[in-house]
Amino acid sequence: MKLPFVLAKRFVAGESFDQALPKVKTLNRKEIKITLDLLGENVEDRQTADETVENYIQLLNDIDESELDSTISIKLTMMGLDIDRNYCRDNLFRLLDVARENDQFVRIDMEGSDYTQQTIDIFREAFQEYGKHVGIVIQAYLHRTKEDINQLAEIGADVRLCKGAYKEPKDIALQNMDDIREAFKEYAKVLLHNTPYPRIATHDDELIDWTQKYTREHDIGKSRFEFQMLYGLRQETMEEFAANGYNARIYVPFGTMWFPYFKRRLMERKENIWFVLSTLFQK
Repeated sequence: MKLPFVLAKRFVAGESFDQALPKVKTLNRKEIKITLDLLGENVEDRQTADETVENYIQLLNDIDESELDSTISIKLTMMGLDIDRNYCRDNLFRLLDVARENDQFVRIDMEGSDYTQQTIDIFREAFQEYGKHVGIVIQAYLHRTKEDINQLAEIGADVRLCKGAYKEPKDIALQNMDDIREAFKEYAKVLLHNTPYPRIATHDDELIDWTQKYTREHDIGKSRFEFQMLYGLRQETMEEFAANGYNARIYVPFGTMWFPYFKRRLMERKENIWFVLSTLFQK
């Protein structure tokens, strides 16, 4: 069943770049940085994966031509990770060649735990070759993250830290939200003290307040890290961050594959359903 896009338009900027563009420009004018996220995942054939790489390359060119303050986010399963690992890596490197040439940045998103090790391994290869032009996402709720975060900090990786949005069993991930928050804080400390520019991705007031307090107490300047939130949620909060001298970035998803994006976030964890309902009334 094809659901109408009107149901998603608060949280997805459009079904094409041209539809998303005016919204991105408006946010940039408010001193808010952007990461554009072309929706989709789990490509199963090489033709579609090849077309996806071309779409990403075109997106980098569109960002450059439109003079946007924007990076991009990609999923490795869109670039063929389910088809062949080396094929996926080659596709990523092809995209990163363009990013490096144009002094742009590509964030490798983190998917479910079945892909965690492959994603980190491919990121490390990419980071060795492309350095500042590539980053990764790490999810605080995974038990393995304590080791992963230390290893990534050792090489000075650009890490976006989030709680984690996928439903994972208790032997793989923390289940209690208080435990997840405490893990998030510990990993944020590692990144703040050992990496050049950590990205703190959360809508959680407890974690936001803690980050502001911790960075003040440890003389970590506002320019040394970045707050990130999702499009359609708490934009006024992001505007306040920018006005108060913090770096603020909104993840702006667009594309026709918007339904899986919401199904994952709204259905796989009950906390996300409550989160979306509650943030509808926050500014």
